[in-house]
Amino acid sequence: MERRLSPIKLNSYKPLWEVVSEALREAIVNEILKPGERLMEIQLAEELGVSRTPVREAIRRLELEGFLVTVPRRGTYVSNLSIRDVNEVFEIRTALDVLAAELAAERITEEELEQMERLLVQISEYIENGDVDNIVAADGQFHDILYQASRNDRLVGIINNLREQFTRFRTISMAYPGRLKNTLEEHRRLVEAIAQRDSELAKEYAREHMENAEQILLIDLSERRREA
Repeated sequence: MERRLSPIKLNSYKPLWEVVSEALREAIVNEILKPGERLMEIQLAEELGVSRTPVREAIRRLELEGFLVTVPRRGTYVSNLSIRDVNEVFEIRTALDVLAAELAAERITEEELEQMERLLVQISEYIENGDVDNIVAADGQFHDILYQASRNDRLVGIINNLREQFTRFRTISMAYPGRLKNTLEEHRRLVEAIAQRDSELAKEYAREHMENAEQILLIDLSERRREA
């Protein structure tokens, strides 16, 4: 059996199924486990060095998140991204990000603004070094501060429900040629609008950022289908 997944490192403060979920989710996002691929519990358990029980629980979790789909009498597969998937997630996410940007322009603290500006510097350095993993992580932190600055806990909770699905989208979008530098510039404009307390401009830039990300993802999806 060809081994593609590394044995997981046990983390005492997390349930084993959650650690397995994280490992499988990362493998799907990075396309180690590819769209349309059938997954076998026993093989995953052997590669990850665990029993089948946490793998089974992790699969149920990833089905709920949209990463996997189980077909009766056929098995479990890595889900394929569809245009509908992208449109539905971005419809919700754009509305939430626009609202978060508007509220952040009214409620952000100076400390949070400084954190966002520092992250822009870090992202710029990661782009220069071609460090995609850290770019994706820093981009997630950037948006987390934006949501925190909205001072709306329910908004943050709703966004968190979409977090894992959007991580998959973010990774694909940012890997597209030229997207990283455009994303950085879009973030800079957004921070400037928030710093000026201009909620209308912040909303405009947030919407533009999400629409551009969606467009790139749809282009990438189309190109992958032509190559298949």
